[in-house]
Formats: sequence, structure tokens, C-alpha cells
Amino acid sequence: MTSLRVVTYNVHGLRDDRGALVEVVRDLEPDVLVVQEAPRRLRWRTRNAHLAHDLGLVYVTGGADSLGNVIMTALRVRTLETWALRYPLVPGRHMRGAAFARCQVAEGSFVVVGSHLSINAAERSAQAHQLTKALADIDGPVILAADLNESPDGPVWRVLGERLVDAGHTSPGGGPTVPGGDTFPAGDTFPAGDTFPAGTPDRRIDAVLVDPRITVTGYRVVDLAAARRASDHLPVVADLTLPAA
Repeated sequence: MTSLRVVTYNVHGLRDDRGALVEVVRDLEPDVLVVQEAPRRLRWRTRNAHLAHDLGLVYVTGGADSLGNVIMTALRVRTLETWALRYPLVPGRHMRGAAFARCQVAEGSFVVVGSHLSINAAERSAQAHQLTKALADIDGPVILAADLNESPDGPVWRVLGERLVDAGHTSPGGGPTVPGGDTFPAGDTFPAGDTFPAGTPDRRIDAVLVDPRITVTGYRVVDLAAARRASDHLPVVADLTLPAA
């Protein structure tokens, strides 16, 4: 069995405190970092590579081709294949997409997917159905890290939940972050922590959803002073155990 730490983080187009962002991510020591609202326009490859370097990670894929969704990994993770998906453009709205990377770490293999869905409910639902179809074509365990722009009681979570499991409600320590960065112990019935807006979070719209074959061993939302300076979203951390190959 192979352990893996996945972090999902909407970085608000790098418009906030970059130093705080670097501090937060480096302290979390992710094996896989999925970023939403990463550089996607002018010099986007170079800018994403520089961001990954600052974070102590390797830039794997994403940017313009996946509309701001980017995947980065630690050196222990080997990337085997990458690809991207673009959702249909609705005139007058932002074009959105998803980034995919097939990876291997130790004896475990997986496909990590990063996406950022629309703020419009109808468009968001259509994107979720298209993403679910793309996930159905993937061979092997899938990890989806995304800004869903919707609370867990919404239809998009139900659509994605037909194939994947919400890490925030399956981990032994799943629950809101408490001082010191720990989570409430197993058995508590508190919901997983809110992620947006970072200053006064009252919605959980950022998620890690995993293949049922993957074991969730830990989950938390990082609500620290540095995280509130780094972006308008708080990062989500999921500790996972991959199934044997």
C-alpha cells in the first residue's frame, strides 16, 4: 500500500500574497498539488514552472490548454501521461476545462484530475456531466481535486458522487480544522470545513473526490493566517492510501 498527500488550492490568479502561498504549500509538503486559477495566458508555461519551483515541486501539466488548472508533483511521483479537456464555451462566460495526469508513486498508480467549474448552475451541471463521462473512460484509480463552485448539497456533487467518494466525509479525522492544524477525532459529526471565502469561510466549494478503491486516512482544510493572505480560497489536504497495483 502506498501513501499519497494531495492538496487542492484555488490561488486566485496569484493576485494575493505570493510569499504566504509559498509558505503554506511548502509546509503542507504535498505529493500532488492541484491548482485552480493558475497562469493561463502570457508566458503561462514559464510562470507555472517558476511557481512550481518556488513551491518546491515539479510542474507537470496545465495552464492555457486546461484553462488555468495545473498539476504539480513532488519528485517521488513519476508522471506517465498528461492530457486536457475543455468544456464547451458559453458566450459571455469564462471558458473552463480540466487537467489530467497519469502518475505512479512506489507501487501505486493513479490518475489525478484538476478542474474548476462554472459559477452558473446550468453550465456547471453540464460541465459535471461531461467531466463524469471523461472519468468513466479512465483506467485505474482516479483522484479529482476541484473548485466545484457549489456546496455539497448541490447536484454537481451528486453527479460526481456516482463514481467518486467525497474525501471530506470518509476520513477518520474528517472535519473542520482546529487550532494547530489538526482535525476533530473520528466519530464527531461536524461537517468538513468550509473553504471560501478565505477571510470568513462559510461555503465548502473546494473538494477532493476519490475512487472508492482509495482509502482516505486524513482530511483537513488549512485555515491559518498565512492561508488567508495567500488566496481567497483555503487549501484542502487529503491523505490517501492507494490500492496495490
